[in-house]
Amino acid sequence: NFFHKKNIIVFYNVKNAGDDEVNILIVDDEARMRKLVKDFLIASGYSVLEAEDGEKALEVFHENKNKIDLILLDVMMPKLDGWSVLRQIRQESNVPIIMLTARGEEQDELFGFELGVDEYISKPFSPKILVARVEAILKRTKPEEKELKDYDGIVIDNEGRTVKVDGKQVEMSFREYELLKYLLDNENIALSRDKILNTVWNYDYYGDSRTIDSHIKKIRHKLGKKGKHIQTIRGIGYKFEIK
Repeated sequence: NFFHKKNIIVFYNVKNAGDDEVNILIVDDEARMRKLVKDFLIASGYSVLEAEDGEKALEVFHENKNKIDLILLDVMMPKLDGWSVLRQIRQESNVPIIMLTARGEEQDELFGFELGVDEYISKPFSPKILVARVEAILKRTKPEEKELKDYDGIVIDNEGRTVKVDGKQVEMSFREYELLKYLLDNENIALSRDKILNTVWNYDYYGDSRTIDSHIKKIRHKLGKKGKHIQTIRGIGYKFEIK
């Protein structure tokens, strides 16, 4: 297991909304170690930057400060060790930290907590465990973002359960909102009345499926000109389509 040799500290930062690429900086004076970690990270879909010592780590960090999402930092390195790098980054960043440490190194753990380490992972462990933990932490610490979906000016806010048309909020009942969202989520798909009832009404409605027609009529009216995107599929049901 190649993680036996040294302590590593993990710094991570949450990406800005809209960024797709996750960039990780690997800092280690051993080229073989960097390559092994890099290979596993790239295989997991991450982009990787590298530094072979502490001084280079700070240089790369400052040059790519807004791009780097996570740093794997070796403790024992030439020129500047990991603790020194940690201190300097801490002066300008409150990035949460996970330290990877050998079993029984209590003093290192106490020292790390004093510097602001949030969590420890004991070695030995597999590279897959490292990747899984990184993924879990990034997911857990990522701030909740409003999930907004725009369909030709019809904007659905799933968190606030609101609908806006060309920037103006439209008041909808619970069922109207659920029905519109279901149509939008299944854009370009013809949905039968029975399927709509079973999904939107959750089998709670046992009356005439014409209730859907009534709700569609109200939704179209509230959407104004955008209501044309809700098409009637003769003999089947409805479909939301933007041509």
